[in-house]
Amino acid sequence: MAIFKFLWRFFSFILLVLAVLAGVVDSIESVASSAVVITPFGSIWADVDAEGLALVKQWVATHIGGTMLQAMNAAILQQPAFGVFLSLSLLCWVVGYKRPSPAGRFAA
Repeated sequence: MAIFKFLWRFFSFILLVLAVLAGVVDSIESVASSAVVITPFGSIWADVDAEGLALVKQWVATHIGGTMLQAMNAAILQQPAFGVFLSLSLLCWVVGYKRPSPAGRFAA
């Protein structure tokens, strides 16, 4: 059980690094273009794995429905990438959270 909590915290850390990286890239592009640039999550996913994005869209459309595909597009794919990565990082951290010992730090 402890290994699974460790893996969730590790994934949380990786997602946090991706969120910071996406935020830094957006900041650099914003300064370079003298305008606010926010990269949507769907754009990054399409750049990294276009086939995977197409498969997920096809699966959602066939198994859940076209309305859910539109909702997924608006709720996740059009949101800023750093926000989606931060949200996923928080979710993974909550799942892998390790409660402190009730006996204290130096208990046997």
